[in-house]
Amino acid sequence: MLSDLNALRTAHIILASGSPRRVDIFNNVLQLQARVEPSRFEENLDKSLYTPVEYVKETARQKALEVFRRLIAEGEAPPKLVVGADTVVVSGEHILEKPKSDDHARAMLIGLSGTSHQVCTGVALLYGCGEGNSPNEHVFAETTEVEFAPLDPALIDAYIATGEPMDKAGSYGIQGLGGVFVKGIRGCYQNVVGFPLHRFCAEVDAARLGIQAS
Repeated sequence: MLSDLNALRTAHIILASGSPRRVDIFNNVLQLQARVEPSRFEENLDKSLYTPVEYVKETARQKALEVFRRLIAEGEAPPKLVVGADTVVVSGEHILEKPKSDDHARAMLIGLSGTSHQVCTGVALLYGCGEGNSPNEHVFAETTEVEFAPLDPALIDAYIATGEPMDKAGSYGIQGLGGVFVKGIRGCYQNVVGFPLHRFCAEVDAARLGIQAS
């Protein structure tokens, strides 16, 4: 696994995300020296047509495809690897993404209070080794169960006032102040942060990049 990471560092892979958490995981934790190209995909899929797992997988795929196709249209050679990701919180049958307002964030946190929920991340690996300009695709998803303590309304309001919930799926960040709400998790911690580090390392295929691990 670590030898594959050494190989990936020479591949100039592209992360189709501007998420500070994902950039940190890629370029500080894994030290992949990835090029960051935030996707312009509008994330407007109809949730009613997908299960949560199918939704994050297809959103991640569309994010990566948008970057892959745009770079080729701008005259670049097909990228060796574009990585797209999408994370949502699933509470009951509801898919929770980033809140649109303070009231929206408050409603989400009230709904998560004292319950368990799932965090699902879809990851799309697009290898530029297919025929013509079409990538070879490998898409997977990781799910982590998170248990919240009961949250006092004043605590929720104080948390929203920090601004932290506003750019995070489910209106909380486990790696920040929102971590104080979490009684426990079952599964990958980094998946809750926004990218399943272990699963990515297990799924990525250095051989597809034409690179030999050392």
